Amino acid sequence: MIIVQLIIYFLSFAAIWYGAGIIVSGVDHLAQKLKLSSFAMSFFILGMLTSIPEISVGISSIVDGEPEIFVGNLIGGVVILYLLGIPILAILGNGITLDHKLTVKNLIFSLLVVSAPTFLIIDGKITAYGGIFLILLYLALFYFIEKGKGLMEKVKDNIFHHNNHFMKDVSFILLGITVIFLSSKYIVDMTIYFSEIINISPFIISLLLLALGTNLPELSLAVRAIHQGKKQVALGDYVGSAAANTLIFGVMTILNGKDIYVSDNFLTTFLFIVIGLGLFFLFFRSKHDISRKEGLILLCVYLLFVFFEIRS
Repeated sequence: MIIVQLIIYFLSFAAIWYGAGIIVSGVDHLAQKLKLSSFAMSFFILGMLTSIPEISVGISSIVDGEPEIFVGNLIGGVVILYLLGIPILAILGNGITLDHKLTVKNLIFSLLVVSAPTFLIIDGKITAYGGIFLILLYLALFYFIEKGKGLMEKVKDNIFHHNNHFMKDVSFILLGITVIFLSSKYIVDMTIYFSEIINISPFIISLLLLALGTNLPELSLAVRAIHQGKKQVALGDYVGSAAANTLIFGVMTILNGKDIYVSDNFLTTFLFIVIGLGLFFLFFRSKHDISRKEGLILLCVYLLFVFFEIRS
């Protein structure tokens, strides 16, 4: 019986991969029609859409009374994106270069937004006030980056001229969203079930396993982007998706309706996120890119993170 449930569990992750592929294709078509910058489009639009698994998992975990699941999943997502996704992109793509339109100042702000949930939950608790703060922080990031790119104006103007084809792409995106929501509901239920069997808290299993599964869309995008020579699309998606996790964290905290407590020792996770984001910034700050060697360093930090989390 457990073997069958495990098979269905991993098939659900495959369904998320499939649904995300539909979403990515739909967004790619829209980007071409709306004539948007690949990095800006990926940062805001694709970054938010590939975070749909996290949104659906968050809603399901709140409904099931297990908010630790969405906390672990979103915090783990930051680790996956910056210490696994970006390193894979740098290693397989022989390095990646930061989009010149994203200034160092905006990059610093982005990293602060990404790391904010980690700082708020260092004491093992996050309140509704913390959730409101995270939402406002993301909105401020959106304002400062969008202000310089005029993204919303371009979207509004071009949608008006491509209205007929626009609905077709939106329909495909909605189909992908439906597949992901249905799959994630089962994944949350099984995560709780397996955590009880092996006596591991929902937070830890979400941090290590569920975060990997719900970020399959982003990880698959790295391979596709390298193959198509569009590394900026994948990089923009990673940075944008990690920032979107902060917005989702804030919204889910408020929807939960009460304070959230994390029972496990969070210090190890906190230290690895700070180290990982710090290295990411230093690598970009020095040469405005991440080399294959630097990608390997970030990947080693991820492997150490997994090792210490399993041992703790």
